[in-house]
Amino acid sequence: MKIFQGRSLVIATQHGKEEVICPVLVPTLGVDCYVPDFVNTDDLGTFTGEIERPGSPLDVVRQKCQMAREVTGMDLVVANEGTFAPHPYLHFVPSDEELIMLTDYKNNIEIYTSLLSTETNYAFGYIHSHKELSDFAERVLFPSHTLLLKDSEKNFTHVVKDIKDWDSLSLHFEFMLQKYGTCYVETDMRAHHNPTRMKVIQQVCLKLIEKVGCLCPQCATPGFGVVDVREGLPCSFCGFPTRSILSHVYKCMKCLYTQEKRYPFDKTEENPMYCDFCNP
Repeated sequence: MKIFQGRSLVIATQHGKEEVICPVLVPTLGVDCYVPDFVNTDDLGTFTGEIERPGSPLDVVRQKCQMAREVTGMDLVVANEGTFAPHPYLHFVPSDEELIMLTDYKNNIEIYTSLLSTETNYAFGYIHSHKELSDFAERVLFPSHTLLLKDSEKNFTHVVKDIKDWDSLSLHFEFMLQKYGTCYVETDMRAHHNPTRMKVIQQVCLKLIEKVGCLCPQCATPGFGVVDVREGLPCSFCGFPTRSILSHVYKCMKCLYTQEKRYPFDKTEENPMYCDFCNP
């Protein structure tokens, strides 16, 4: 993209995300990457819970970009925010939703996209024995993925982070067990301690590049993307609208031009089994 070529891109992170962001963005945007040492993104929330996230993921990723801009004085910034929770449809499956934003303050452009993935080791719970701890640790890919221990889920009086080996895990767990009678263990979801999350961040970077490459038909601004979906794909038997996607609505965030594209999945009709009229 010519408007980005030769510019410096600030990555607003303190958790090593440049490891997967730079290889994707540098060759495609033609930028140089810069990671400032003095942007404290933990001020906008920590996965361990000591600092709550001040708003939605979109609010926070936008604040991260602004923070990096204010600290560095540079006008091209990328930031990422992850959310870990049960999958919205597969309720007993954990999920990782990664949001990434590219903000060009010089040209007043904000491009963001997200990716929901079930590729995560996200897990937590109270542990009462070394056998339970060992089973949990192996299940969540320890020690390649680090763990943290707390005296209880909502209490941050005693938190042990950066546990990377079995001896340290056993030692800290035994201390917690003797002092509190139980121990709360969590997977460490900070990117530099979680290779599985790093892979998902890499995937959402690729999705961002795809969106950057979509130009507005009216003003040619990068980032022309889907902002809404409309249901109503007709049933192939009765013709009534179903809940399946009929169209995607695209919008330019700069000139606000919108365009509706029908049949985004190359389907003009829906199977009657998904029709509330034919299959109530």
